[in-house]
Amino acid sequence: MRRKVLLVATLFGVAAFAVAGTTDADHKPGVLEGKIIDLSHAYGDDTIYWPTAPTFKMVSDFKGTTPGGYHYESNTITTSEHGGTHLDAPIHFAEGGQHTDEIPLDRLIGPAVLIDVTKQSEADRDYQVTVADIEGWEKQHGRLPDGIIVLLRTGYSKRWPDLESYLGTSVRGPEAVPLLHFPGLHPDTAKWLVENRSIDAIGLDTASIDRGQSTLFESHRTLYSANIPAFENVTNLEQLPATCFQVIALPMKIKGGSGGPLRIVAVVPVHHH
Repeated sequence: MRRKVLLVATLFGVAAFAVAGTTDADHKPGVLEGKIIDLSHAYGDDTIYWPTAPTFKMVSDFKGTTPGGYHYESNTITTSEHGGTHLDAPIHFAEGGQHTDEIPLDRLIGPAVLIDVTKQSEADRDYQVTVADIEGWEKQHGRLPDGIIVLLRTGYSKRWPDLESYLGTSVRGPEAVPLLHFPGLHPDTAKWLVENRSIDAIGLDTASIDRGQSTLFESHRTLYSANIPAFENVTNLEQLPATCFQVIALPMKIKGGSGGPLRIVAVVPVHHH
């Protein structure tokens, strides 16, 4: 596991992570070399969920001074797996796929790239990322290395948390689904990635890896059948370079889960001139 991450990271000239199976103190200082950028939305009353999913709720169990004289706070939270910045586990759309707790950590931690489709997405709410978009990126930066995490920037995170602007509708419930309009990954591109490249995971700054108008969720099905998980509703992608950074995407470890709330960060090297 570590060998693969070290190898790919070396291609980008980035300090690699000690991913697993090491307690060697010599590796510790280099694990987070660079600027850490939070790619996660916070959970709260305004967090965006799929229109048919229960939203985030937090109830205070206790807040204040205890009989012992010290301050104490505790809350109970409830949430759908699929809302806010979250992970889709392969089992979400692929029978026999990995559950949340079964995804290998080296698929969730490692070198990453950013493919920017903001211009296309601003011109078309229903834009789907094409093979040409990826090949255009490769012409500039080289072929996608094996074991890479791919992040797609549509620019939609700036619309958060406005439901109408972000999803295309503020309606909730099943009747909202046909009204969804936001960009995603074209099913042909998902198929091309699975057949021609070897990516570890993919993420984007919209509510779904398939565009809002999708009815068959083919990009989900294609990627997840290959055990490639997805990160949805990520943010702050405008702070990332096209290449030479690392991603740590660790969801809540839900046994038998189909996804879960995700804390995802990027580590961007600080270049000294």
